[in-house]
Amino acid sequence: MSRTVSPSSGRPYGLARVCRVWRTSRATTYRPLGPPRREPPRRPGPLGPMPDAALLQAIRAVLAATPFHGEGHRKVWARLRVSGLRTSKRRVLRLMRENNLLAPSRVGARRGPRTHEGTMIPETVDTMWGTDLTTTLTGEGQVAVFVAVDHCSAECVGIHAARRATRFEALEPIRQGVRRCLGGFAQGIGRGLLLRHDHGSQYLSDAFQKELAFLGIASSPAFVRAPEGNGCAERFIRTLKENLLWVRAFDTVEDLRQALLAFREVYNTTWLIERHGFQTPAAVRQSQLSPAALAA
Repeated sequence: MSRTVSPSSGRPYGLARVCRVWRTSRATTYRPLGPPRREPPRRPGPLGPMPDAALLQAIRAVLAATPFHGEGHRKVWARLRVSGLRTSKRRVLRLMRENNLLAPSRVGARRGPRTHEGTMIPETVDTMWGTDLTTTLTGEGQVAVFVAVDHCSAECVGIHAARRATRFEALEPIRQGVRRCLGGFAQGIGRGLLLRHDHGSQYLSDAFQKELAFLGIASSPAFVRAPEGNGCAERFIRTLKENLLWVRAFDTVEDLRQALLAFREVYNTTWLIERHGFQTPAAVRQSQLSPAALAA
């Protein structure tokens, strides 16, 4: 049509005029006219000193060496940098996507505004902890798993397993955290610390609230039907499930309890936290409690 001669002017209509009248893009018309691509398009710029095949082999080695399941391309990129291999984050993402190495993810529907807005991540450790529970199966039946997580460093400060999900068992991770992080167990030792929890019967019971008051810890319940208010503990439970509860079987509750304590140490010293520059929870705590940080 663009080469058709106009009877009034005696000249061809031209591609630009035809596309403007038909309301189509000229790029759509030009694209099929070009030669076929011999290789898929890639991001412009230098490829880097290491070819894709060698970098893919290094990525697979990182994924095989990590003790965790479900680490995404950002943490793989950070571990490569620690090992001395510097590359682009987008290139790691591309190679992991092309070879089905990305961590599985769920994309939820966008919801309207919620009651909880803003942030619940404090600037220093031992300012706010979060606690929650989940369940798993052992050879002795269903077992409750209680956790306590520091909101600043994402460190697991306490973890416990019990046959019954009672209010007394829910206190065990808090007691572990008080002894580990606050240096003892005494009246008022946790003054200035907030504890985020949901509205479960264990956490709203008199026994639980009275022990918090004895320790000087302030109760900070999340908003009703807003689980993101307790998101730090919820995110740790997801990591716990993906790396321990869903991949191993336990005969007894005691076996599970010992495995949970071992996982706590591996998580605190190995798991990378992106918001802290891909540092481990233990490194974040050590950096904040170092003499230089305390003097500042």
